[in-house]
Amino acid sequence: MTSENYAAYIASLPRVLVGAAALFRDAGGRVLLVEPNYREGWALPGGTVESDDGETPRQGARRETLEEIGLDRPVGRLLAVDWVPGTDRPPLVAYLYDGGVLDEDDLKAIRLQEEELLSWRLVPREDLTEYLLGSLGRRVLAALDALADGSGPVELEAGRPAG
Repeated sequence: MTSENYAAYIASLPRVLVGAAALFRDAGGRVLLVEPNYREGWALPGGTVESDDGETPRQGARRETLEEIGLDRPVGRLLAVDWVPGTDRPPLVAYLYDGGVLDEDDLKAIRLQEEELLSWRLVPREDLTEYLLGSLGRRVLAALDALADGSGPVELEAGRPAG
């Protein structure tokens, strides 16, 4: 196969988006959410992995955390991988990592990326689905369960257990 044929073959393959986020909690177990200015609903600190630059999902979660909330922290273990079909966009593979527990000093150090975010808040588990729409809410609840029982990572499809 020539390099031209190989390039054409690669160009013909389906496209999939890759996202990565970190699940941060406070000492009381509340989850840190951010409010984007470009879409409805709230989110976790995270975003699109820059795979064209060779970035891994883990690196993307850390970079996005720094960009969005100003905290430069390594992310912990992988909690969930979610395949989310697309209707108005390509399908998404979303990686969710343990961001750890933030103390009062960490919370005071949060600096929002004003170009993309309006605000942040800590939300108890029982209220998460009021803020996190669709599969994201289910993904975060599944990740919290994996944290609580030490299992995981969990494989999800649109936020529901795969299989």
